[in-house]
Formats: sequence, structure tokens, C-alpha cells
Amino acid sequence: MEEAVYHVPVLLEACVDGLQVRPEGVYADLTFGGGGHSREILSRLGSEGHLYGFDQDADAERNAIADNRFTFVRSNFRYLKNWMRYYGVERLDGLLADLGVSSHHFDEGGRGFSFRFDGKLDMRMNQRARLTAAEVVNTYPEERLADLFYLFGELKNARKLAACVAKARALRPIETTEEFLEVVKPLFGRDREKKELAKAFQALRIEVNHEMDALKEMLSAATELLRPGGRLVVLTYHSLEDRMVKNLVKTGNVEGRRVEDFFGNVECPFRAVNNKVIVPDEEEQRVNPRSRSAKLRIAEKK
Repeated sequence: MEEAVYHVPVLLEACVDGLQVRPEGVYADLTFGGGGHSREILSRLGSEGHLYGFDQDADAERNAIADNRFTFVRSNFRYLKNWMRYYGVERLDGLLADLGVSSHHFDEGGRGFSFRFDGKLDMRMNQRARLTAAEVVNTYPEERLADLFYLFGELKNARKLAACVAKARALRPIETTEEFLEVVKPLFGRDREKKELAKAFQALRIEVNHEMDALKEMLSAATELLRPGGRLVVLTYHSLEDRMVKNLVKTGNVEGRRVEDFFGNVECPFRAVNNKVIVPDEEEQRVNPRSRSAKLRIAEKK
């Protein structure tokens, strides 16, 4: 099955169960990928229901589902509100977002998402976008590089890392994942090398794809578009994403600012469905290593 090759969906049943799919409802899968979650949603929709699948990657569009209840939208989910207006959708019954990078991207060396393969330092989810990881590495001022390695990679040696990159690129441009690894590997101890390298790559990917800004805009749009009783289902894979989603569910904004009414109650448009995050069981983590850092949060619009 093509979807299984492209991407193995994480917490499939828990995610779609969390949506509480109504047969006549209107839903959005904001990270279509291989279509695993979308197919499960469609299996629970009736003839009057509809599903919009968002993905900015041309590879994902090849997995689009031939079903008159499904519409593929080749776009970043940050433009959710604009596209729903375009299709005449005023309210959604549920939104699902699997924020992790698909297994397809990690397994395709030419895109530069993984340090397991040599390839161009690209990392663009949307191949039509201009900014690449190579441009970030070779043109950002050293201080800005240090900031993104610290903020987006949560690396304690971010300044040292940025200094080494700046020194190396002065001799010759850093164009491939292998060339980048040659520069940064000596800074990481053997015991934590893979984890630290993953964080460095994560920082570059987040910057290239403006992931934090996109997530903030999407969560704001979701707050507006969900009908009362509608469900927001989000899978996160690192603390930056999870903190934003957690804050939204608790306070109604991604910054976590508490706005209280006259009686001291927090004014929040959401109710947490699961107060404790849902994580994959040991078996799923064994067969799908990508799921090991996954956290699922489900909220209901009040």
C-alpha cells in the first residue's frame, strides 16, 4: 500500500477517535502526508461529510485520495483560514495535525532532512520556497545562528556550534549534510552524538520552514474556525511545539498568558479532553521509531 511506504501514521486510532467524527461533519487533516489519518477519517464520514487535506509538499499530493468527500489543498496549514474562506467553510467540526516530519522525508536523502544520508542541505517542505538550510548555514550572522541552535534545537553549546560553522564556511561553503556533519560532529560527545545532531538538524528545519510561526497562525485559525463542541487533535514531537499546544489548551493562547474573568476563572475557549498527554505504547514505539517522542493532546471548543 503506497501510504505505508510513504509514511506510517502515529497513534492512528487515538487521533481519529479523538476527533469524534460526525458522519455529516466537516474536518481538516492539516498534515496529509501519506494520507493514513485521512483515510481513517473518511471511513467514518457519511456521504454528506467532507474532509480537507493540507500538505505543502508535492510528494504528498501524489497520495491524494480519489473520493468526492475529499479535497486536497497544496498549501502550508498556516493559511487554513484563507483556504476555508475560499471553499466557503465557516465552521469545522474537527482539526487534526501531526506536526512531525514524515518518515518519507527522513528516508529520502536528497532533501537533507536526515544526517543518515549525504545530500544537499535543503530541508524545504515546500520545494517552491526560497530559503534552504544551506543558505541559513552560509549566510546567517554567527549570533543569529547561535540563537536558532539554542532556541529551536535547545542545544547548550549553541554559541560554540555557531562559531565553528562560521569558521568553516569562511574557508568554503557548506552545501551538503556530510559537509555540515564534518563541522559539527567534533562538538558532540559519542554518548549523545545522535541526539545532539538530531537537535541541530531540527533547528535548521524549523528555521527553513518557519514552523513556529506557521503553528502559531494555524492554532489561532483553529480557535476561530472550530464550532462549539468541535475537536482539536494535535500530535507534537518536541517541547517547543508541545508547549505552544499545551498553552493554547490551558489559556487560549500559545504564549500561555492567563486572562481571568471577574471571579478569577481563566477565560479559555478550550476544554482539555485528555489532561495527561497520550503517548504510543511500547509496541508502537518498537515498530515505528518515529513515534517515540510523540505526544497527543486533544481539546474541545467550548
